[in-house]
Amino acid sequence: MDYERQAYSCGACSDLAAEMAAALAAASIVFKDNRAYSLKLVQGATVLFAFARERRGRYVKAIPDAETYYNSTGYWDEYIWGSAWMYFATGNSSYLKLATAEGLAKHAGASGGWKYYGIFDWDNKLTGAQVVLTRFFKMMSPGYPYENVLQQFKNETELIMCSYLPQYKVFNQTKGGMMEFNYGNPQPLQYVAGSAFLAALYADYLSATSAPVWPCGPDFLSRKVLRDFARSQIDYILGNNPAKMSYVVGYGKRYPIRVHHRGASIPRGRTSQGCTTGYKYRDSRLPNPHVLVGAMVAGPDTRDRFADNRYNYNYTEPTIAGNACLVAALVALSGGDDKGVDTNTIFSAVPAFFPNSPPPPGPWRP
Repeated sequence: MDYERQAYSCGACSDLAAEMAAALAAASIVFKDNRAYSLKLVQGATVLFAFARERRGRYVKAIPDAETYYNSTGYWDEYIWGSAWMYFATGNSSYLKLATAEGLAKHAGASGGWKYYGIFDWDNKLTGAQVVLTRFFKMMSPGYPYENVLQQFKNETELIMCSYLPQYKVFNQTKGGMMEFNYGNPQPLQYVAGSAFLAALYADYLSATSAPVWPCGPDFLSRKVLRDFARSQIDYILGNNPAKMSYVVGYGKRYPIRVHHRGASIPRGRTSQGCTTGYKYRDSRLPNPHVLVGAMVAGPDTRDRFADNRYNYNYTEPTIAGNACLVAALVALSGGDDKGVDTNTIFSAVPAFFPNSPPPPGPWRP
């Protein structure tokens, strides 16, 4: 790639800036033992989130080329996502007030009724925000004025977890067992991995709060059902499917060998004669000269069929978003069931909601 790659800037990109703020804020919690670095991350997150709120707009309006591939339908969900992580990183209650604002929840589509409600992906952060705020609600028990919206998020999270399960038939399931969370559209595995991650994570929340079951309408299901569902979807990705193929490159005995990826498919040392040089390598039937170890490809079609060719990226393209969800799901499923989660570190910056109990009186003396 020796041709020009244009850089873009945006004066109003609330979705992008709030997403970046959420990432930096979450990272500040991960690196909190390195105080100087953690504070630097918080400072960057604060500036970005303020920019997201002050200059409102979707990033694709500033970068139209992105709209074809990664369109943004709105920034309200990123406001909730970003403000939630900003609150966990800083303990500043103004962020919690924003994350639990009823009007913001309504704009973000928290009441459901739209096609991709409940699906966590690169465009929709609402589901992730609802899940992590449900964790906060369950483990910290904040009161007025936050509990109404947080209770709503908890109820909706429970319904979303139910919707993932095949027995409720909210989403179709292929004969081979893959849930079609993107309604049969191409590149399904990133949505499968994201839903598996949230299901396993929510099972951990139930375990951490000593809740053996959660409600699905008139039914009460064990948290094991959630983990079994998550495991079944990740097992499908790793090779338990009709094609008997691992969709993670380099894992298992059989995996895609013609991944849609320039770095993996173009031989080392080749020089370019323009932006179309790579087409001959893209269209070649030869295996990739470089093995892109660890990359999850886009996945099979609705009949569990997979075409291992570079030209059709709907089968063989790996994405950052998809692989991020896969790694998260693998971590969530590692270490056995009911291993528990760290219930304290994520809330270490959050001040107590209620005053400490007064010390007991001294011993009585006549």
